[in-house]
Amino acid sequence: MARFFCDHCGAEVPRNSKRCSRCGRYFAFVRCPQCGFTGEEFLFKDGCPVCGYCALPGRDGEAPDWPVKRRAGKLPLWVYLLAAAALLAVAVILVMTVR
Repeated sequence: MARFFCDHCGAEVPRNSKRCSRCGRYFAFVRCPQCGFTGEEFLFKDGCPVCGYCALPGRDGEAPDWPVKRRAGKLPLWVYLLAAAALLAVAVILVMTVR
């Protein structure tokens, strides 16, 4: 029997769940943690249709051992400076076209 896990936090979720009870992320598709195939839930009823991966029974409540996505830290300073420069350039262009 296939088991389903949240791709964001790794929590096990019921088969027909539309969102994760731990992190609140909504599900649009199922993604295989082994090969990355993405598709509708019914395609995974017996495991991944591409590679055959199926979470092993007997590991109740344990999160899978694939890497869990984490939130990225702050962006580098150059990203903020580039965004500010782009906004300034747009403002200058708008002022010049209004004249």
